Amino acid sequence: MDPIVIILAFVAIMVLLLFFGPPLKVMRWTSLGVIKIVIGALFIFFANVFGAMFGLHIPINLITSAIAGFLGIFGVGALLIIHLLIIP
Repeated sequence: MDPIVIILAFVAIMVLLLFFGPPLKVMRWTSLGVIKIVIGALFIFFANVFGAMFGLHIPINLITSAIAGFLGIFGVGALLIIHLLIIP
């Protein structure tokens, strides 16, 4: 795409946001989702620290962090069971 088109689209979005304001409900859901994913990454990190004694390792990526974040400790447990039983 042409850089002029991209700049004009960005300016148009900014003007629309200035007139109508940001969608607060969407921002609230997005921020809650991001916070849960970060908490899930922390859960997996601590599971990897303690699981290193037993040879357990769960990769930290967006999908595993989302599972652990939205399901909590049960999600980390499910990921550990999947690692032990399904993935040799």
